[in-house]
Amino acid sequence: MRSERGAADGAGPEVGTGGGDGGFVTAETAVALPVLVLLTGVLVWGVLVGAAQLRCVDAAREAARAAARGDPQGRVLDVARNAGPLGASVSVSEGGDTVSVRVSATARAPGGLGGLLAVDVAATASAVREPGAANGGAR
Repeated sequence: MRSERGAADGAGPEVGTGGGDGGFVTAETAVALPVLVLLTGVLVWGVLVGAAQLRCVDAAREAARAAARGDPQGRVLDVARNAGPLGASVSVSEGGDTVSVRVSATARAPGGLGGLLAVDVAATASAVREPGAANGGAR
């Protein structure tokens, strides 16, 4: 004779069980977890590139202001290097009553992937030389 539940007397599968699918969740997690870690790493790297770009913009702007005030060339370069990302290159050009500063750097991924994932970032800022500022950056 069969009972209402079916499995109580061994005649059939028990009603209300998942059918033994518990292992699939573990397998799916094992596949998805490395993908999520990789995605997080790429997002962090993107934030680092954006931060390096902003530092280039700030450095170029501050150095252009310093050059427009008539600060010496060495001081202008120091201002840009201090405000810019590590290893940034700086160039200053003067034309008439304006000065332009270009700051460029390479944003690298952290860790061992730094050489593989590298993006060049740069910014240029110009400023009109202030009245009374020495031409050519000498004070």
